[in-house]
Amino acid sequence: MKIIPQQIQGIYLLEIEPFQDERGFFARQFCQQELARAGLKMPIKQCNLSGNTHRGTLRGLHYQKPPFPETKIVSCLQGSIFDVVVDLRPDSATYLQHITVELSAQNGKMLFIPPLCAHGFQTLQDHTTVYYQLDEFFHPEAYDGVRYNDPKLNISWPLENPILNERDKNYALL
Repeated sequence: MKIIPQQIQGIYLLEIEPFQDERGFFARQFCQQELARAGLKMPIKQCNLSGNTHRGTLRGLHYQKPPFPETKIVSCLQGSIFDVVVDLRPDSATYLQHITVELSAQNGKMLFIPPLCAHGFQTLQDHTTVYYQLDEFFHPEAYDGVRYNDPKLNISWPLENPILNERDKNYALL
């Protein structure tokens, strides 16, 4: 597995290194030892799937507040997504900056997202499945979000007229 630091401290692009033969491929998607060698801790407590029927579905931007902040690894098992991570750590040199990356079943890329960074995505294809590995359990009282189209963030989402739920549509502006 390749572990590639991104321009926001603590965020890493993870790339599988597939072994190919006539049957297809085999690749390691997660290894605590490899992450630990890179200085990353990830004791998995929960794994979630997000099934998305339609292209243009937008989920986010979500995070968990203290005392239950979460680290997550996000990958796309079917279809493709435009993935966004926003740094919400007030003491960070990259506070309110964001990164974007395309995650897909074909490219096998994943994002390692540290605590107090908001995460969201927009599906680029119908029938897209996103997989989350989390180091914290879900705590509804700590769950929060940032408006996907907040002008302070200036995120350029690829598809107009996203499919959103009411909660994501109505988060407060920063």
